[in-house]
Amino acid sequence: MAVVRLRGQLRGLAGGLPEHAVEAGNVREALRALERAQPAVSGWILDERGLIRRHVNVFVNGERGTEETPVGPDDRLEVLPAISGG
Repeated sequence: MAVVRLRGQLRGLAGGLPEHAVEAGNVREALRALERAQPAVSGWILDERGLIRRHVNVFVNGERGTEETPVGPDDRLEVLPAISGG
């Protein structure tokens, strides 16, 4: 199973757990599986069209990924919300 690692406030929404194992063929499927397992993150990473939100970066094995990036059972996804401040 692929592993989705959450950072920042997303980790808190997912019960404080930093890593979540999911079965998926691409990034969108992995994030939808995460939403099913952790409903509180729904809408925070993917929008209503299933696209990664502008303020969120997703990396697959250290490389920037898109919704269609393939995901295999040994892959690691990092989900990083943008940091803002003033």
